[in-house]
Amino acid sequence: MRGDFDTEADALAIDLSRTKYADHADIVDDTYCHVAMAGEEAVSISLLAPADHLDLLPIVAERYGLEGEELLAPARAALAAPDHLVEVSIGKSLAA
Repeated sequence: MRGDFDTEADALAIDLSRTKYADHADIVDDTYCHVAMAGEEAVSISLLAPADHLDLLPIVAERYGLEGEELLAPARAALAAPDHLVEVSIGKSLAA
């Protein structure tokens, strides 16, 4: 997953797929959160004023069958490195 926080726009983009392109968008929150879809699959999440609205990501996760913590990881990384593209790889725990 990739995250990109644009400070000028105060917007966060989380790319879930690099190979699929959206054909429509779903609205999670009228003002702050939209999910780009390829058919029935979420491919990207847009979040405005993300520092104040990370609480919308668990809602996205539940609605689209994703893991909430997996969405929060690239969001937090992007907020920590504003105006830079961050890439987060999530796998199984080594301790498991």
